Amino acid sequence: MKKLLLFLPLIFLFTCKKSESSISKILKAENSEISNSKTLPKINIDKNTVKERFEAPKNYHWIDEKANSFGYFLENFPLKKYSSLIKKFDGSEITTQNLHEAIFDLDVGTKDLQQCADAVIRLRAEYLFKTKNFDKIKFHFTSGDLMSWNDYKNGVRAFVNGNSVSFRKTENFDDSYENFRKYLDLIFNYAGTISLNKESNAVLKTSDLKTGDFLITPGSPGHVVFIAGVCENAAGKKLFLLAEGFTPAQSIHLLKNPFNPNISPWYELDVNSAQTKTARYIFEPSNFRNF
Repeated sequence: MKKLLLFLPLIFLFTCKKSESSISKILKAENSEISNSKTLPKINIDKNTVKERFEAPKNYHWIDEKANSFGYFLENFPLKKYSSLIKKFDGSEITTQNLHEAIFDLDVGTKDLQQCADAVIRLRAEYLFKTKNFDKIKFHFTSGDLMSWNDYKNGVRAFVNGNSVSFRKTENFDDSYENFRKYLDLIFNYAGTISLNKESNAVLKTSDLKTGDFLITPGSPGHVVFIAGVCENAAGKKLFLLAEGFTPAQSIHLLKNPFNPNISPWYELDVNSAQTKTARYIFEPSNFRNF
């Protein structure tokens, strides 16, 4: 169980939980009204990146992201073999295996740390590390304290004492990837939906949504899903691929759209919607953010 710092009640410990029973009831009601379609979006099961595996629905086309952007990094992210199962940090399989369409080829770690907000943080940090934007790798703890990769690799460590956090240099310089993963585990331990929401920016127009943006409910219950791909038709209407981590820490996975199988795994999104239903979580309100 991850730790949260400073003045947070026990309820905030459960940051990615929400009853799936309510979603199951909605699915039963709505799926009975969905017609079959002969033009389902094609899934290329032999392809190994998000963009290659998931073709846009009929009359839509993928929106190309700029090279070296965060969106480009995500849409070209490697996937595990088709039909791979979601596994928890301890190697065991989760119970619900029918709501995802792909697994990101990225380790979960060996502790219950990389949960929902952490999945977004992990991918953002991996992108910045890969593109050598080291100065931008910095995240806030839920307490508001900022921990940067530059400080961590130079030996600075966080010390938590009750409601206070202090930082001291106690280690030697180490800019290895192995040390970077230790830094991320520290962030996962003390960050979450609350801190991620505060250090991100609101997206106010649906037309502005892009790959790498995310939908978040901060607090408890709280959760995050991120946009892993965007397509568009001639009229400018967009559809979106959504992915997530979850609690307990488990494989980052791309979601099916059980509410509209005719376009699954693509989703329709609206930043002004009072509610956004995803396969494993209902967001109320719809709070879209970006870095």
